Amino acid sequence: MEKNIQIIKKIFLSLLFIAFFLLIGTQAWAQTPSVIQNIRIPLWAELDAYPAIVNAGDEEGDKGDEGQFDYPIKSLKEIAPFIIEGMVYGWEFYYTPSDKQRNVEEILEVTEIVSSDLLKSGIEYSSPWVTESRLNCWCSYRRNESQVQNYYLWSSIQNPIVQGRGYGSVTLGFEGLREAANDALKNAIRTYYRNLIKNKPKAITGKVLIRDLPQIGIDSGRYVINLDFFLECGKIIKYEIY
Repeated sequence: MEKNIQIIKKIFLSLLFIAFFLLIGTQAWAQTPSVIQNIRIPLWAELDAYPAIVNAGDEEGDKGDEGQFDYPIKSLKEIAPFIIEGMVYGWEFYYTPSDKQRNVEEILEVTEIVSSDLLKSGIEYSSPWVTESRLNCWCSYRRNESQVQNYYLWSSIQNPIVQGRGYGSVTLGFEGLREAANDALKNAIRTYYRNLIKNKPKAITGKVLIRDLPQIGIDSGRYVINLDFFLECGKIIKYEIY
């Protein structure tokens, strides 16, 4: 009898442990973004180039005789590696806040940590569809094991999460989207450090990784993009006092 009671206790404790483990695992899974291993983003590009882009192409010998979808396909193959590189490896930045008293303009310099060219062969474009004046498609990329570990490293508690919204000119095509992404990053950096630093620094350095799927749209003839980042704080360079 006593032996049976001990067996029942062991079974009960085992079931309790399994239930607890499943509960923790479910919570962790619910908090885990779906972009950790498989990145799948719906992206789009305008079907027709704006005159400024067409004129720039003419100067380089492009006579505008491309097929109907050549321009948006070219744009998508610029946009996708740019965004996915920001999600897989991230960007390094050097930010100079504006300072009217010192006659300093606000400048943000952004560089890829790893060239997006290395990711292009791994990006898949599928299920294209046309809506109004846009060519849409799904852009997919599967992280390898080291890239997954890199994401987990970025998501550690030491790296705060920052958000920003940015704008860029639609008439510039891909360069307008890059402009919007840089603007979003600038606003995220400015908002975060404004709460930490009392006096304006000379410059701020650091790195960011896009942590979730970007939200891209158009507002009043401008690209608008919302980005969430993991932020790796670098240096805060102060002005020298004489």
